[in-house]
Amino acid sequence: MARVEGSTDLWVDHLLNDSKIDLDYQSSHIKNIDDALHTASKKLNGKSGYPEYVGVVKDYLLVIEDKADISNHVYTDHDVITTDDPMVVPKYALNGALHYARHILERTSYKKCFAFGVSGNEKLHKITPMFINERGDYDVLPDVESFISFNEKNIDEYYQKEVLHEDTNEEKTTADILKDAAQLHEDLRTYGQLKDVDKPLVVSGILLALREGEARNFSIDSLTGDTVTTDGDKLMDAIKSNLRRSNVQPQTKLDKLLSQFSIIKDSAKLNTKDARLGMTPLRYYTEFINRTIYQDIRYTNSAEDYLGRFYGEFMSYSGGDGQSLGIILTPKHITELFCDLVDLKSTDHVFDPTCGTAGFLIAAMHNMLKQASGEQQRRDIRRNQLYGIELQDYMFTIATTNMILRGDGKSNLKNEDFLQQPATKLQTETMATVGMMNPPYSQGSKKDPEQYEINFIKHLLDSVLPDGRVAVIVPQSTMVGKSKAEKQYKEAILKEHTLEGVITCNPNTFYGVGTNPVIAVFTAHVPHPADKQVKFIDFRDDGYEVSPHIGLIATSRVKDRKQYLLDVWHDNVEAPTKFCVKSTVKPTDEWLHSFYYFNDEVPSESDFDKSIGNYLDFEFSMVMAGRDYLFKKDGDHDA
Repeated sequence: MARVEGSTDLWVDHLLNDSKIDLDYQSSHIKNIDDALHTASKKLNGKSGYPEYVGVVKDYLLVIEDKADISNHVYTDHDVITTDDPMVVPKYALNGALHYARHILERTSYKKCFAFGVSGNEKLHKITPMFINERGDYDVLPDVESFISFNEKNIDEYYQKEVLHEDTNEEKTTADILKDAAQLHEDLRTYGQLKDVDKPLVVSGILLALREGEARNFSIDSLTGDTVTTDGDKLMDAIKSNLRRSNVQPQTKLDKLLSQFSIIKDSAKLNTKDARLGMTPLRYYTEFINRTIYQDIRYTNSAEDYLGRFYGEFMSYSGGDGQSLGIILTPKHITELFCDLVDLKSTDHVFDPTCGTAGFLIAAMHNMLKQASGEQQRRDIRRNQLYGIELQDYMFTIATTNMILRGDGKSNLKNEDFLQQPATKLQTETMATVGMMNPPYSQGSKKDPEQYEINFIKHLLDSVLPDGRVAVIVPQSTMVGKSKAEKQYKEAILKEHTLEGVITCNPNTFYGVGTNPVIAVFTAHVPHPADKQVKFIDFRDDGYEVSPHIGLIATSRVKDRKQYLLDVWHDNVEAPTKFCVKSTVKPTDEWLHSFYYFNDEVPSESDFDKSIGNYLDFEFSMVMAGRDYLFKKDGDHDA
């Protein structure tokens, strides 16, 4: 690569390096591309010309042209990007990129090209990708903040989603999960007549029995509908054996779990052959679950909380009690984001005191295992570095099942009331260096202020080790603190702990719930410095969109948006105030981006011209309507 010059070129070079993309600067070591560029001058005179960056990722040609001034981003004539005017093409980034791309495609065998017009600087800029095919036809794609979607790992998925407009494998998986959950919900209701809270328990129990089948101690074929030793008895024996095989202790915990699963053997409906099925509902459910979900959980190395997804779907279809209990399950992309925000390490001890179905613990385990240096450390992570508390009995049972299916971690889950546990006791028991939490929502009141989300945050901060990192996702109102008690909790937090930042999330993050969430990150047991510059970020545009009948799905922009967020969070790039404001804070402030935001963008000449034009149009319309008196200064009068 040639020596990079100019501040914009250097910034683009850093973006490429961060995305692990290796392109040539104002040259090409690939002979056929270099030959094509010998006649590629933007002045259209047949002489040589080179874009800022050019190269190949897989079988895609990549071309980048940049300009220092954002006003030189693109020139269009009737919405068409001009490439035939020698006075325009050299001046504008997107025009130059399209020119070079077409020139190379015409003279080489490449059939797919992503070309980029980049203008501005690190703080204020535009990065616009285009796709150009071998005929020179182009599509302008949504702006990006980085090139991460175009590296070797991600470019095929981006092409599939953004150019071909086809579902990615992840979306197909999401659709399949929802389809399976909907079918299972219907079958649980139709053949088992189960209550909402019992549905996920039956699913959890069957999953444990299937796991016991790996030890050849259970077989689906044994579920014959016998009326003496019922299918429920056989499943319960397998569940009990598997819990013991997983070394679930103490006995009181084992007994509590078994009591939750008792519906499996106690329900006559589940254990009686159904003429429509030709078998018992339990046999039917076991076959269905083995086919649709068990294989994914056991043999797919993923941070996906499958059981949580099924539970969430059961609740949404049946209008269950999840929301009335303040239970809002955390999506996978949020649990994974938490790991990045706290810079999770394989040596950390992670504590979730309101763990629900264990989504955060599964994501943390997945992240830490990928970083582990050997089998011994992986064993330690599973057995000794993950801790959870869950108050609801049936949620605790789901979480325990989840962790067993993931290969341990379950021994450190407890069925307790987090707020009733002394912070010093929790510190000693967990030795937690990282806290993650999605507390119960909207349970607090003036009569019961301890249930406010802000108190859950304070208690978690008190319960981790000094310098521990804590990330929580809560409603926006938590960061406002309207009541007297909430304000007092905020003041107490700043006296003992440090607020690092607050990220305003996509309002559809908890799709269908109607909660506008924010993520807040703290450092525990370090009093908040008065001059601390806290980050307040507007991340409502996270690349996720609502798809009818499916819910929240990832677009091709997700990886790019997440990378930009993390770059800003870790101070790798400078962001405009519309995305990130840094400010000192007081307890009485609203800890939200919208509270601290100010517009620091200098209006451009075109903005000025537009404003003047709008004013003159308004004045003309008022004069024509006989209201010219609106524009007379004091003292003016008709002659």
